[in-house]
Amino acid sequence: MSDASDQAPNFERLMGDLEDIVERLGGNDLELEEALALFERGVGCLRDAGKFLDGAEGRVEELIESAAGDFEAIGFEVPDHEGGAAGGG
Repeated sequence: MSDASDQAPNFERLMGDLEDIVERLGGNDLELEEALALFERGVGCLRDAGKFLDGAEGRVEELIESAAGDFEAIGFEVPDHEGGAAGGG
């Protein structure tokens, strides 16, 4: 009698799985086939986690009070944190 929430992946579980996979792939004790299977599983977890984030982004809206006292819904924008060549320092 397992609960449906025990079977359905959630974001935290997916991230935990990804952390475990990365840790195992970082070791030197895997056969090639096992490493490939873990990599494939990790890609699946990453895709599922992306779906959760896309859904969350769609639900998050920033409310801004206008001058008339009304609220306006503005889409949520994720800042770019791509660790590229940052200027300054």
